[in-house]
Amino acid sequence: MPKSDPLQSESAKRPSAEQFIPVKNLSTGDKPTQKSSGQIHFREQKGYFQRLRTTMNSLLILLFFTLPFISFDGRQAILLDVQQQQFFFFNLTLWPQDFTLLAWVFIAAAFGLFFITVFWGRVWCGYLCPQTAWTFMFVWLENRIEGNSNKRKLLDKAPWSANKLGKRTLKHSLWGLAALITGCGFISYFIPARELYLEIFTGNAGFWSTCWVWFFAICTYLNAGWMREQMCLHCCPYARFQAVMFDANTKTVTYDVARGETRGPRKRKQETQLGDCVDCNLCVEVCPTGIDIRQGLQYECINCGACVDACNETMQKFDYQQNLISYVSENELKGIAHSNWRSPRFLGYGTAVVIMLIVIAIDLSNRSEIQLNVIRDRQSLYRETADNRVENTYQLKIRNKTQQTKQYQLAVNSEMPFSLIAAPVITLAAGEQADYPVTVLADKDAIPAGRKIIEFSVTDISEPRQSVSQETGFFSP
Repeated sequence: MPKSDPLQSESAKRPSAEQFIPVKNLSTGDKPTQKSSGQIHFREQKGYFQRLRTTMNSLLILLFFTLPFISFDGRQAILLDVQQQQFFFFNLTLWPQDFTLLAWVFIAAAFGLFFITVFWGRVWCGYLCPQTAWTFMFVWLENRIEGNSNKRKLLDKAPWSANKLGKRTLKHSLWGLAALITGCGFISYFIPARELYLEIFTGNAGFWSTCWVWFFAICTYLNAGWMREQMCLHCCPYARFQAVMFDANTKTVTYDVARGETRGPRKRKQETQLGDCVDCNLCVEVCPTGIDIRQGLQYECINCGACVDACNETMQKFDYQQNLISYVSENELKGIAHSNWRSPRFLGYGTAVVIMLIVIAIDLSNRSEIQLNVIRDRQSLYRETADNRVENTYQLKIRNKTQQTKQYQLAVNSEMPFSLIAAPVITLAAGEQADYPVTVLADKDAIPAGRKIIEFSVTDISEPRQSVSQETGFFSP
């Protein structure tokens, strides 16, 4: 039998042209986004929303640096004193056992953020996020030194020269100084600000103070100077889960496709069948995360409104209607009447915020300004005296949690005749804790044998409603 040709057999196994899945090369015709070129050099933009963003970012930065310098009652008004385990907030002092109150505050703030997101999307990222504020501040310094976005791109590609080296050295020096001041600003909430700044810039700061300042300075330099949009795109969890809070009534930065397409260049006042989008690509060039908003809603968008201002500027030049790109909801684009007030998300997040505020108010009203711990003498259960009495010894740990010197009335409460052998009044300075030994005495014949429950109470003499108590045991033979 003739041998079959392996080449012919293999050829027979191959599918015919009709059996191949057709491949078509699709080209969108869109201009590349900034992300395709690596580092994003977005151009500065002026306009209503950029003025609003700049104002809010500036206020945020100003508050961040000035709050630690506010004094109250002769000390820093806001100070988290880790060493003394006290958190001062004007006339309020929080101790470690009070930090549940801070937890409620953070939870309320989170639900407040979710509540705002239902209405305005990711506006926190665009207008109040520290990452955005410091990034724009660093970019502003970069623009003053290296020029606009086009000049910065050319400088990146240019070979190293004395001019390039000088500009880069000046830029990174100013970035480093801004980062160092930011590190001091953050640590000044933990160490008195007036001392910290002076010690850091004179080289007299302690080892750990210096380490923490430089740690946050390096983080600021890397985040705001180098990573920038990468923090928003890849590190920030809010960017990933924000979409679950959106609905068809949420206002986000949106491109009106029906009005803008088909896009294309044209001359001013030229009659055309194209849409209003002139394909100037400014919305991409001003975007700090390098996206093209015309491609639809994207998680990278931080709702800063730069593309809105850029597009409105172009629309004004061509005498077209404003807000081709605007803060608008999906239902508004479709012409559907809507109301956020009845949406499940509004009711859910709004209810959660109200509940958290009520919990905070209750926690604050029930917060005691006195701390009391009762510790029994571990050496013996009881002692019998020569005059037929029984005594038990205790150690009272009493803390004054206020910022004023206080006098406290001590008492032992029981239905049986117990006597307190100790000075009934104790004076404590602001924040002071005293270990106060006391003895409780009773006639052996007046009390039953075994363990009895007694209660120690400590009451603020000047403010009797501030009182704490704790039960313990009294032993007798």
